[in-house]
Amino acid sequence: MKKIILLALSFVFYKIEAQEFYKAKDLTGENLFTTNCEGPCVDKRGDLFVVNFQKDGTIGLVHNDGTVEVYVTLPEGSIANAIQFDKEGDMMLADFTGHNILKVNSKTKKVSVYSHSDQFNSPNDICFNKKGQLFASDPNWKDSTGKLWRIDTDGKAVLLEEHMGTTNGIELSQDEKTLYVNESIQRMVWAYDVDEKGNVSNKRKFFGFPDFGLDGMKCDSEGNLFVTRYDKGAVVILSPQGKQLREVFIKGKKTSNIAFGGPDGKTCYITLQDRKCVETFRSETRGKSFHAK
Repeated sequence: MKKIILLALSFVFYKIEAQEFYKAKDLTGENLFTTNCEGPCVDKRGDLFVVNFQKDGTIGLVHNDGTVEVYVTLPEGSIANAIQFDKEGDMMLADFTGHNILKVNSKTKKVSVYSHSDQFNSPNDICFNKKGQLFASDPNWKDSTGKLWRIDTDGKAVLLEEHMGTTNGIELSQDEKTLYVNESIQRMVWAYDVDEKGNVSNKRKFFGFPDFGLDGMKCDSEGNLFVTRYDKGAVVILSPQGKQLREVFIKGKKTSNIAFGGPDGKTCYITLQDRKCVETFRSETRGKSFHAK
């Protein structure tokens, strides 16, 4: 009888825990960020950063209680759209108005230009590989076109592909052998093979959507791809084989990007450009880059 009761209680607790997954809730209040609320990213210490707090051209540090403070203000003419951290813990930013990749020193908060090209349209999203190379999407919203770049460790920009659709979300698989790039207006996710030098090949359709837009993407530890659906207010989870596993609905509609974090790496942070805030939900899987402290 005791075993039966324990099993029953275990089942109840399991159901309660399961119900906590994929339920969106607010982390911050509304209207704290601008309509360019974007680029959530968690550093090695577990701190969450989001671009354009209170006004464009700032980076906000979001605390666990939902309060936000200005972490750094960018030089005049620069507005960030995405955040990533290099191996040294320095912050890298896609500066879409200045046509730069910016670097923020983690100790001094000094902002410098890491990479610049007059051929950049408007750097939108970025992701790192373990060698320190950056991959960047670069859309031209006016013409509904885009480019794909690799930024080497010396800051040199290497054009990987042009004449694409409106390139936006970008992410590497956990083994770094596959690069995912989406096109917002064309509603397409592409996959590329990536070699040891960071070159891409074997471009192929990974997944296509019939409606709404696409924005930021992140991979979990199982190789699944979490894709934000702009204007739909949802995050779609795709398997490594390109099959839709789940759709998580968010309170806001203009879901612009997503990041994994939290003590166990299973908290998803979603930026909303209509509500100008950050929402969260719990995932059953950890983010690919999570390291237990």
